[in-house]
Amino acid sequence: MTDIRAMRAFALSHKGRVRAENEDNFLSKPQTGLFAVADGMGGHAAGATASAVVVDSLSRVATQGVAAELRRQCEEALQGAHRDIKRQAALRGVATMGSTVVMLLTFDRYYACLWAGDSRAYLLRAGDIVQITIDHTEAEQLLADGVLTPEEARNWPRRNVITRAVGAGETLALDFVNGELFEGDMFVLCSDGLTGHLSAAEIAGLACGRAPEEACRALIDLALERGGTDNVTALVAAYRTEQDATRLRPGREESRETTRPR
Repeated sequence: MTDIRAMRAFALSHKGRVRAENEDNFLSKPQTGLFAVADGMGGHAAGATASAVVVDSLSRVATQGVAAELRRQCEEALQGAHRDIKRQAALRGVATMGSTVVMLLTFDRYYACLWAGDSRAYLLRAGDIVQITIDHTEAEQLLADGVLTPEEARNWPRRNVITRAVGAGETLALDFVNGELFEGDMFVLCSDGLTGHLSAAEIAGLACGRAPEEACRALIDLALERGGTDNVTALVAAYRTEQDATRLRPGREESRETTRPR
């Protein structure tokens, strides 16, 4: 498993300048190699409950001796959270109740990311930044289908409407990407309250060369300075080893797939 001395992580969450309640939640378990950010939706405390269910389910995942088992346990936890949120929505009589999730797993010299919704994961490597997740939104789907141009997608009136979430729909589908870890790699997991105010280049500029705690504070502070129109959460995890002479450009050794309930 990942040497816990190699992963350093810190996370911050703020309700923002506009919202009355914080519906975001996060989880940081370096000893397990598990990090996650969840952004709830539903209003009237339903969103906060949904993201809490996601994080609570993942928090019960124990340290594993095999990477595939860690991933399986996390997927199983999220499927359980999906069912639990649907049950709670039915009991509350709430039509919309769910949560995005973006999760980073680290094991030995490898990482994996699973997600549903528009909370993002970025990889910073050798001064470059790459968004390793793809937003599950109407705008992103229309962009992929060639219906919208990138400029149109940025201004699409329903650009924030998500197409996947834990607790929404009959089944939960998770996207997956993985790759190799290299000395100095840094991951930023965040809710859309951050990316609504900061570009990828700005995230890189504030995070690169800083310790995770300092990077988190800088990211949150700038989002609040720019209006803090949504709840905002940032989790920064950095990989450090004593020796690693190899360097790869971000994304070169990554693979993607979609996982659905078995």
